[in-house]
Amino acid sequence: MSDFILPFDFSEDDPGRSRGQLLLNEPLPYPIGNQGSGFYRPGRMILENQTSIDMVLYHNPATAQFIYTHTTKPNPHLLALTGLKPEEIQSIQTLTLPGQLIMGSQRSFLISQAIQAMLGSPIFQNLFTSQQQTQIAVFPIAREGLKYQVTEAIYANSGYLCDEVILDAHHVFDSNVPVFSRKVEMTLFKDKDLNKIQHENITVAFIADSIASGLVMREVINKIKERFPRIQWVEVIAPFATLRGLCRITECDGSENIHIRVHSFETLLNALPPDYYYSAHFNIPELHIRPDLERAYREWWGQDDAGNWIADTACAGYGWSEVFYSPRKQIEMINEQLTARHNLTITDILRRNLVASERAVALVEQAQADQG
Repeated sequence: MSDFILPFDFSEDDPGRSRGQLLLNEPLPYPIGNQGSGFYRPGRMILENQTSIDMVLYHNPATAQFIYTHTTKPNPHLLALTGLKPEEIQSIQTLTLPGQLIMGSQRSFLISQAIQAMLGSPIFQNLFTSQQQTQIAVFPIAREGLKYQVTEAIYANSGYLCDEVILDAHHVFDSNVPVFSRKVEMTLFKDKDLNKIQHENITVAFIADSIASGLVMREVINKIKERFPRIQWVEVIAPFATLRGLCRITECDGSENIHIRVHSFETLLNALPPDYYYSAHFNIPELHIRPDLERAYREWWGQDDAGNWIADTACAGYGWSEVFYSPRKQIEMINEQLTARHNLTITDILRRNLVASERAVALVEQAQADQG
């Protein structure tokens, strides 16, 4: 795959600061131990005013399951949450599911594998060899960032034992904020936690959280810069990241004085109106390290009765942190959005995929019988 340039213009919120281009380089292979091999894809976002941040996309077996689809044995406990009945799956040996249905503890386990593989890339190995463990601090943002296990991934790939401080930063409704109707509320940086870290030593900050609007991440980066004056590098571990959200982060005050780099799974997402929180895949093959996986993902979601492709609005994260903590609520949020946008539920989509699978099996069995 050759280098790719994607121009963008988000004129509906702040046209003076939301024009620019995304540059993605050709994916590069690297070994990831017992997970086999993967790819990393360096890139950069450059805004019209020439401010920029670096980013890297990653593909490995775990990230692919997260972002696209995977084949698995039926889990009756999972499928019961979706509304399927036991008799509907009793003859099914395997089925294909999207990453949105990897939930709860299964999701926590998978994301730790994915991030450990990410941090084994040459990008991070070069960072670890140039920094001592006392120069690195990790800041997971509650609640989702707590599940990423970034300090564990750093230890697995470098042996470093780094300081970690949990941050509490989240959206609260505010109708006075244009477009997003949300402001960022932070109850973080408690002195008792920060006093454990030698501020003058920290030159690298790892921040862990996904990026939708980018409002939370922008504020957190700005606060960390205030409290840690020697910060040179900010490594944002964001499994899901939207193109629009990266614009907000590129706009961080004084970002030209530090090196911000965002690390995400597979591709960037399309933040959808009205609130730019629900974020679907772009139907742009060049944005995907593995376009074939995106094609299979789109086919799984299929079309609604009006002919609209559901993958164009199917949120990659839906409940974001809720998917880790409440699988039941995740299903409710999926159904709420599917019903509003397509007059369907996840049960409807699962059933038509089961029918398609059964037909495919029947065709194979018939072909084998004809040959025999």
